[in-house]
Amino acid sequence: MMWTALLLLGLVLFLYARRTRRRNEPPLDKGMIPWLGHALEFGKDAAKFLTRMKQKHGDIFTVRAAGKYITVLLDSNCYDEVLSDVITLDQTGYAQILMKRIFSLNLPNHNPEYEKKRAEKHFQGPALTQLCSSMQNNLHLLMDSSEMDLKKSEWKKDGLFNFCYSLLFKTGYLSVFGVEKNNSATLTEVYEEFRRFDKLLPKLARTTVNKAEKQIANSAREKLWKCLTPQCFDGKPKDQSWLENYVQHLQDEGIDTETQRRAMLLQLWVTQGNAGPAAFWVLGCLLTHPEALRAVREEIQGGKHLRPEERQKNTPVFDSVLRETLRLTAAALITREVVQDKKIHLSNGQEYQLRRGDRLCVFPFISPQMDPQIHQQPEMFQFDRFLNADGTERKDFFKEGVRVKYPSVPWGTKDNLCPGRHFAVSAIKELVFTILARFDLELCNKNATLPLVDPSRYGFGILQPAGDLEIRYRIRS
Repeated sequence: MMWTALLLLGLVLFLYARRTRRRNEPPLDKGMIPWLGHALEFGKDAAKFLTRMKQKHGDIFTVRAAGKYITVLLDSNCYDEVLSDVITLDQTGYAQILMKRIFSLNLPNHNPEYEKKRAEKHFQGPALTQLCSSMQNNLHLLMDSSEMDLKKSEWKKDGLFNFCYSLLFKTGYLSVFGVEKNNSATLTEVYEEFRRFDKLLPKLARTTVNKAEKQIANSAREKLWKCLTPQCFDGKPKDQSWLENYVQHLQDEGIDTETQRRAMLLQLWVTQGNAGPAAFWVLGCLLTHPEALRAVREEIQGGKHLRPEERQKNTPVFDSVLRETLRLTAAALITREVVQDKKIHLSNGQEYQLRRGDRLCVFPFISPQMDPQIHQQPEMFQFDRFLNADGTERKDFFKEGVRVKYPSVPWGTKDNLCPGRHFAVSAIKELVFTILARFDLELCNKNATLPLVDPSRYGFGILQPAGDLEIRYRIRS
């Protein structure tokens, strides 16, 4: 048996090693290690690795990683055309793999396109207005001085990441999931278990957790599943709410109660896993760039007479700050399985053939967001990068004389936009505006700089910091 297994392994390695580049296929880079290829470098720091591959091969190339051949496309002007193809490029296969690895969840009829359309009904139009109103009320309740255990004129210290993430997570949990009976201690417990789980998410996705980490992840998942049992959300459910609609959909699909609980954790991460980290980077950038903070404070002060919904619409300076922050920190990998041989056209007119059975990845973080031909000094935070000289929104960016369709892709492309983007932006704005209006907020160390990013988070939405910024805050007198 042992010899048979070794022979089979040898045959597999031999077949993978034999792969050669066919005519019109992207440049092929298999790496030095048979079968494993570039997997370790790719997983350790995807941005660094793919930037090196782009410099070596250009805007499209194929790499080998753990037995899989992955074609990476970095020509942002052709993202729409490629990703709109749902016939030859499938997004369900890899999604199923990740759901199983991360959430221990199997949804055999999972259809991302249908999920997106269903979500759009509840995160746009009148439903969005109602949701944003609920979010604002919940946020203000959570930021009440008694809830935050604040006394007038007394400074309180915290890490900015925990401060932002906990507030927006709890706000979103109350608003999106419609939970009304949870007390402060329960909310804190759910947040802390979620953070334990979220810290290990990249390792779960890459199946690199060790024994101790696996126990932590399993424990956190079990506790969250218990908290997220659909029957727990019974505090005055609204007709046609997002939660009711989703649970009904699962029941119509014949999904058992245990799987429904697991699906709730998936939805909790999808809806609450990015807004808090994004708010951290926004406030972190403002606190470490006094000129930007001054400009945003002036804008907030100038809109104090407006109603909340009007105030959020007239913020070109803050909108530029947010877009610039997301340009620097939104780093999702958009992944598709190539189910049929496919020809793609780059914006320079070149044609390439994708091979059936391979995987296609688009990584907007590198292109367009960190492309020095599109953005001058792309690694630097420039709060007015997305403003024209007259203070209006800047939309035109160019590369080699050609207008770039997307100077930044934090929410996906035309046919793949995040349905919850408007709610997320509204929540981030409300948090930042409320903090700057109600509190004196400052860095404990006046000379502190933003922490580096955790490189393991590339590919999983908004980046998270490898450290934190120590802040202190008090109620503004």
